[in-house]
Amino acid sequence: MGQRSMIGYEITEKMCQISYYNDQQSEPETLEVDSDNYQIPLLIGRLRDTWAYGKEAKRLVTIKEGFVVTRLLERSLAGEKIDCGEETYDAVWLLSKFIQLSLQQFLEIDGIVFSVPELTEELAQMLRGIAVRMGIEKQHIFIQDYKESFCNYLFYQPKELWQYDAALFCCDRNEIKAFMLRRLKPGLGGGKTTFVTVDEVASAHMKELAAVYPVLNEDKAKEADTRFCKFIQSVFDKRIVSSVFLTGEGFENNWYPKSLRVLCNGRRAFIGNNLYSKGACYTAFRKMYMHIENPVYLSASKLTDQITVNMRVNGQEMWYPIVSWGAQWYECNNQWEVLVEDLDSIELHVESLVQGSLRNEVISLEKFPKRAEYSMRLQIETLLLDEKTCKITVRDVGFGEFFLPTDFHEEKIIHLGGNDGKFGSLS
Repeated sequence: MGQRSMIGYEITEKMCQISYYNDQQSEPETLEVDSDNYQIPLLIGRLRDTWAYGKEAKRLVTIKEGFVVTRLLERSLAGEKIDCGEETYDAVWLLSKFIQLSLQQFLEIDGIVFSVPELTEELAQMLRGIAVRMGIEKQHIFIQDYKESFCNYLFYQPKELWQYDAALFCCDRNEIKAFMLRRLKPGLGGGKTTFVTVDEVASAHMKELAAVYPVLNEDKAKEADTRFCKFIQSVFDKRIVSSVFLTGEGFENNWYPKSLRVLCNGRRAFIGNNLYSKGACYTAFRKMYMHIENPVYLSASKLTDQITVNMRVNGQEMWYPIVSWGAQWYECNNQWEVLVEDLDSIELHVESLVQGSLRNEVISLEKFPKRAEYSMRLQIETLLLDEKTCKITVRDVGFGEFFLPTDFHEEKIIHLGGNDGKFGSLS
């Protein structure tokens, strides 16, 4: 695959799945492992001098040759060292090796978004570090959870599918969870942007599913179908739902015909197991090619403040976000280089969704050298110290051979409001 690709990479304790997009495609495609199978087992092994991953590593287990390592995510986060024959490996090195092998056919990767069931700062830092070591630019690496992947998948579907609420049902071998995508109240952010969130609205343990999967037990299947039908009705009670998405290995057997009729009553329903990797792929496209994202996904862990600076981008003047609402605070460390006119200061707008406020902050340039218009090149750097504190640094980086960089710089600490448990007030 010679084109430069954007990757959506779903990863769990058991498997990974890869969707990809480049300018030769109209929409993301998912890498097939076998016919209609997209899941790569999260295993890595070695037989003599040859590394194996996924189903090839699984084969080593079957023939009982070489060594195979399981539980890569868990052991990497724990910082384990793993003995393999006469050699010892860091678990995170083995996870990195697995990810590199799984992506080896993509010769050039422009950006990657990892999609995980639940997001933690430690997991995000580990996956970001692996991608950096693979040579992917730091500002083109993102990590998100399943709910955000669901959102970004829907943003690229026909609008009528999320005109009202959109439901997601996830099913494993013994549990069903229901999530609902909904719009937050209109008027936020001046009304120019649509904000959405995803709530987990219900869950149910269903012991019948253990018998239904993988061998269909007719009596248990009918019982599970009846319970699922009641579960759906309780989730949809008093809601207007435009579309329904089913995902997870528990939906692989057709044990729910009665429930399916309820799901499809007045709404469109879809089933598939590559929603999260495709949603991550769409996120990569949005992050890299949209200057201002709209719609925006928010959650209790996301920034609800935005910092913008007046810029001309691609010939269009705008208040450009250098810290965006809807981002994780630890993903907002960035740098830009800008050419400025004859300015004495840089004005920043700090807008809060929770407080509904807009305030101005100013960074003085009075101590900087004076140069002809558009020959003053500055670097603007954002560094989030925590979810409520942003340090912005402006540096003189010179102008080629005409003006060498100087030591002149200014720093500004911007205090953000944060959620303070008030995220629900945006509903």
